[in-house]
Amino acid sequence: MGGAGLVTPGHSLGPTDRLMVVPTPLLELKNLHVEADGAPILRGVDLIVNEGEVHALMGPNGAGKSTLANVVMGHPGYTVTDGEILLHGENIADWSSDQRARAGIFLAFQYPEAISGVSVTQFLRQAISARKNLPELSVLEVRLDLAEWMDRLGMDPAFAERHLNDGFSGGERKRNEVLQMALLEPILALLDETDSGLDIDALRVVARGVRTVRDEHPAMGAVVVTHYVKLLEEIEPDQVHILVDGQIVHSGGPELAQDIEHEGYDAWRPVAS
Repeated sequence: MGGAGLVTPGHSLGPTDRLMVVPTPLLELKNLHVEADGAPILRGVDLIVNEGEVHALMGPNGAGKSTLANVVMGHPGYTVTDGEILLHGENIADWSSDQRARAGIFLAFQYPEAISGVSVTQFLRQAISARKNLPELSVLEVRLDLAEWMDRLGMDPAFAERHLNDGFSGGERKRNEVLQMALLEPILALLDETDSGLDIDALRVVARGVRTVRDEHPAMGAVVVTHYVKLLEEIEPDQVHILVDGQIVHSGGPELAQDIEHEGYDAWRPVAS
């Protein structure tokens, strides 16, 4: 959403001069410290995600990976004690979850909740209205968009009339999250262990859905929280980050996930003094 032109001091711009523009990151975490119930969880996280990039966040259990995703979404159970959460350069650390969702942040839950009595269509109609700030959205319009995306994602049309996640298998719940992401058109998607509990076939179906949404919305950035290399082989991140004890201790390209697969996390744990 804009950047700063860099010009050498004392130099006047001529007609052929070009400004070197530094784009504002889509998401930037600066020295982010977070606690829950007085216990520190994140201890100075720095992260930059630009438009169109996919960043994978890996680490041992209890490292703070899901916490990071929930904090960016504005979960009220966590307290930011220091640092900033910048969305297109604006600090959103004090924004509610609702404000962040309306601004285009989407969180795919590790364990999506079931809502009995509310159909997938009803839920999406309300969610899309809120996301796009529309006072009223016709059921027909939602049904048309829903049918199109369900076809593209290979989903049974009857799925739309089922109660949200009620009686859904693990794979169906995760595919429903991808369907929501497609229709809500977020600028930033946070996928919290989307591969959790899925067999390899279901994982590939979900990953294919994520790729389909990204192809339709190439500017969407994504942070993928995962334990497993297999998902990253399907989604292909731009960068992989290792989170240990609430800090990003190492970052690298997609090959870093393979290193973790072979070596585990011990190589990146701080050495006790």
